Amino acid sequence: MNRIPTPDELTQCDREPIHQIAAVQPFGGLIKVNSDWSIGHRSANCARLLGIKDALVIGANLASVFRPEAMQSLRSSLVRLASGAELDRLFGVELVEGGGLFDCAIHAVGQRVILEFEPHDEREFVNHIALISPIVAQLESVTDIGTLCTKAASLVRQTLGYDRVMVYKFHDDESGEVVAEDARSDLEPYLGLRYPRGDIPQQARELLIRNRVRVIADVEAPSAAIEPGVAFGNRPLDMSMSVLRAHSTMHLRYLRNMGARATLTVSILRQGKLWGLISCHHMEPRLPSFSLRTVAETLGQMLSLILDRILINRSERLRSRGGDVHNQLMVNLAQGAPLGDNVAMVGEMLDGLIAHDGLTVHLGGQFNRCGSAPSEEDYKAIAATFGASPIDRAFGTANLAHQLPQASAFKERAAGALMIPISRSPEDFLVLWRKPLSRTVRWAGDPAKAKAVDPEDRLQPRASFAAWEEALEGQSEAWSEDDLHIADGLRVTLLEVIMRMSEEVARERNRAREQQELLIAELNHRVRNILNLIRSLVAQSRHDAIDVESFATIIGGRITALACAHDNITQENWAPAPLAKLFETEIEAYLTEQLDRFSLTGERVLIAPEAYTVLALVVHELMTNSAKYGSLCDRSGTVRVDVGRNARGDLTIAWRERGGPPVQPPTRRGFGSTIIERSIPFELKGEAHVRFHLTGLEADFVVPGRFVSRDTSAVVPGAGAAEIAQPRPNEVRDGVSGQANLTHMLVVEDSMIIAVDVEENLRRLGVASIDVASSVSGALKAIEMQAPDLAMVDFNLGAESSEPVIKELADRGIPFVLATGYGELGEKLGEFGAMGLLRKPYGRAEIENVLNAHKAMLEANMAISARASA
Repeated sequence: MNRIPTPDELTQCDREPIHQIAAVQPFGGLIKVNSDWSIGHRSANCARLLGIKDALVIGANLASVFRPEAMQSLRSSLVRLASGAELDRLFGVELVEGGGLFDCAIHAVGQRVILEFEPHDEREFVNHIALISPIVAQLESVTDIGTLCTKAASLVRQTLGYDRVMVYKFHDDESGEVVAEDARSDLEPYLGLRYPRGDIPQQARELLIRNRVRVIADVEAPSAAIEPGVAFGNRPLDMSMSVLRAHSTMHLRYLRNMGARATLTVSILRQGKLWGLISCHHMEPRLPSFSLRTVAETLGQMLSLILDRILINRSERLRSRGGDVHNQLMVNLAQGAPLGDNVAMVGEMLDGLIAHDGLTVHLGGQFNRCGSAPSEEDYKAIAATFGASPIDRAFGTANLAHQLPQASAFKERAAGALMIPISRSPEDFLVLWRKPLSRTVRWAGDPAKAKAVDPEDRLQPRASFAAWEEALEGQSEAWSEDDLHIADGLRVTLLEVIMRMSEEVARERNRAREQQELLIAELNHRVRNILNLIRSLVAQSRHDAIDVESFATIIGGRITALACAHDNITQENWAPAPLAKLFETEIEAYLTEQLDRFSLTGERVLIAPEAYTVLALVVHELMTNSAKYGSLCDRSGTVRVDVGRNARGDLTIAWRERGGPPVQPPTRRGFGSTIIERSIPFELKGEAHVRFHLTGLEADFVVPGRFVSRDTSAVVPGAGAAEIAQPRPNEVRDGVSGQANLTHMLVVEDSMIIAVDVEENLRRLGVASIDVASSVSGALKAIEMQAPDLAMVDFNLGAESSEPVIKELADRGIPFVLATGYGELGEKLGEFGAMGLLRKPYGRAEIENVLNAHKAMLEANMAISARASA
């Protein structure tokens, strides 16, 4: 998608330095300050927006204009930017005395800081925060891309109120297509129209990857100039990350031709590349507040995550089918039958996996074909060119005649080719062929008209966007990434067959297949557990947030800690990873220049994957708590971590803070404190002791030795950052009526965070008494002490199964539901006697359904008893 254009494709738009436009849109102001907080640039409208009499003086110190509290907020933003964020946001800040409240966006350009500000929408701010959860709830269950894009267009239009909202997807040739649309009924529909790559210049695409939300409040509004226009040395101001940057006249002319007066664009990224855009148009001036635009950016990020999940799932299904074909080929070909004699059989196996119209095999000088494929003579005319291609991977084209003129002789039979090398010989290939398609592409206006120039030799956007149809001839359907991946798997299979695998290798392959199936099942279980864990983190973290900014910081930090932990263990193929890495990114996020304030001493150890993510969250909360309230919140405090072993061989971790402000025990416990104090005992059956001494926080942890091994590599101190949750007041329950018959429940769950979330949801739903157990022995003991009315049981409890608990519940006649990430467990519900199945990830709505089902069961039993008595 992000290919480098050829010279003849580069237009004037591609060369325009749009990141250096020295102006901002008039609804906000911009100030650039140097490292000493002296003003280096400012927009001409700053004084008017701030409500001050005199213009900001270039060279003056910003503190002479801004309130001390505002300056402190800006300094705190710089700390957050130093941890790696490209943009920091502040909401509702009073910058100058009596000047009203402003929303601010802060980013750094080298050693300089750019502050952008616009009036704060205090009346709607809280409502904007509340929009996030229902939007996410409507999207997270979607399983196909079409529905996802359609829902996203509808939700964005409902949220932002634009006249037209389009979801725009990029194709491999960098053209775009409107794949979903929600618009006023009187507007001409754009759904299904294609737009040429030149409509979005290359440098604009690069900016959209970094700066994900762009708004134009009014295409007719005059911009406010940046003064001075260039800095010392004739260097223009880099405004790549600016949220207020004015737009090029070319782009504004393009929008006028479309009839749009205001726009908003949200980037949709996949694997760091631009997959598409959410494009909003309004026929009148429109400016959503900064907080509402932040909600739109969150929606875009969620859309990117769900899109990635859908595409990965689709690829896994296809690749799983590719594995089945691999096994069938091994069974049918590994006995020594020549591949050329089985061309038709191979073609039949690939039907429904890789769409094709014909197949040829050239191996050892012999040529075989089936279906719509070139003759032997035609093939040999191009075989020499194939031989110059790499033999370590499959490669394909939808228009072979365009690349090889010799292929024009058979282009009516076979236009597209997927070439699969099957030996070390440069001419031995299995080739899948596709017939040419007669296709009609509907463009949004004639794309050629975008190249017309005016008398002054300036590029002009086309004036008409009415549907314009173009017939494409001589091309087949394009080969997808999944096609190429499956073809690579087929190449490996055929190479093995041709090399006549030994019987021992065949047995190894069967064992590998069984391991792959087990791995896929385990991966499915882990993914569902991770999704449930993240959902629980989101649910618990919302209590600690007071606004969009703090919510994004808290949940972003915790999820980042999990992601870093998973990166460390997946780098070693899910093997134990160094404990030191947990501290590396965390401490560097806060002490980029004074790393000597942190020390890590003691034994070098590796932590098993099942314990690594638990420790990651604990270390993250400790480090963040220290940076906010402890020894790392000033310039002199230190943190020392000692790692050792006790007499039983268990790992001991001693955390000591010294030199910071006096420490007072908290009066309330937040979710961050819960993670520190309960994660290791609950999930690892270890120990955690936290002491709030006046001289500094002390914490001691014990991790059972079965999770620990010796690390012989070099030790590097450090780990990643976030915010520890603040204590919150008790919440008023909002339980479901009609649960009076349900007085006591048992929850069996080995993940502490998920267990806490389930327990809270049950209490909010009106369940007063709840026992929580994380092991089989703990669950059996809880049942013995007080039999529950209903139980929710996680089937997999770490290294053990909950079957003994299930049997005990069934023997006592206690109704229960099973919770699991394994898909096949649903087939055994009858065997276990469960009343239902909760598939991870699940939340409050699913738990409420369980309670309602239990209530309905009780009412049915009472009705049967009543009829029997009558």
